[in-house]
This record gives sequence, C-alpha cells and structure tokens, in this order.
Amino acid sequence: MLSEFGYILLFIITAIVFTAVILFVAKLLRPNRPNVEKLTTYESGEEPDGNANVRFNIRFYVIALLFVLFDLELVFLFPWATVFGNETLNNSTDGLWGWFAIVEMFIFVGILILGLAYAWIKGHLDWVRPEVQEPQFKSPVPISKYEAINKKYS
Repeated sequence: MLSEFGYILLFIITAIVFTAVILFVAKLLRPNRPNVEKLTTYESGEEPDGNANVRFNIRFYVIALLFVLFDLELVFLFPWATVFGNETLNNSTDGLWGWFAIVEMFIFVGILILGLAYAWIKGHLDWVRPEVQEPQFKSPVPISKYEAINKKYS
C-alpha cells in the first residue's frame, strides 16, 4: 500500500515520463528541413544588427526586482484575506483571531514599505540618464573622409 507521499512521487514520475515520451514522439514526427532563412534570428521582421550581447543599465534589474518584490506581496495578501474573513475562527476566539491577523498584515506591509522607502532614499528608483561622453581619440583620418563614406552607403 502506498503512503500519501508515495502517491505524490508516483504523480511526479508519471509527469516526467509523460513529458519525455511526448517530446520524443514530437521529435520523431516533426519535419526537419533547416535552411538559411529558417536559421536566422527573427526580430520583428528586421535583420539583427550587431551583437546581441549588449550591456544593459543595472537599473533595469533593480526595477525588475522591486516589481517582483511587490508582486509577491499580493501573492501573500490573497490567502491572508481568505483566512482573515473566516467567521468560525473569529467566533471561536472572540475576535482575537481577527486582531492578530490584521496586526500581522500591518507588520508585513510595514516591512515592505520600509524596503520601498530604503530603495527610494538610496536613489534606486531615480531614472537618471547617463551623460554622453565624447570620445577623446584623435583620428588621423579627416572627418570629411568619414562623411563621404557615410554619404556613399546611406
């Protein structure tokens, strides 16, 4: 006889085997006729220009992490709201459960607000444009030659 964990393990093994079989059958049945057009990178109908490994400003990642933080806050608020509204728990504890739940949530949201205030004070939410720096390199080729080449190919 399987225990409760045995059933879970059986479901996990079945899911892994089912996924592997489906992927293998799909590989056998799909057409495989690569050509130059199919192997190119597709970017909204435009030919890719330059290297794809471009360095991004670190602020993109900071904003993304802050978004994930506050998105997770909502994930924790929904179960709390369902338990907070449980009438049987409130009645069996003479309303003490409701007060405990509301104080607990205020502490949780307060910690998140402190994190937001910290990010704000540190300037992580300020979007400052970087200053464009002119290159200091002095080319021996005159600028008129560069302009002629640009005019020729544009």
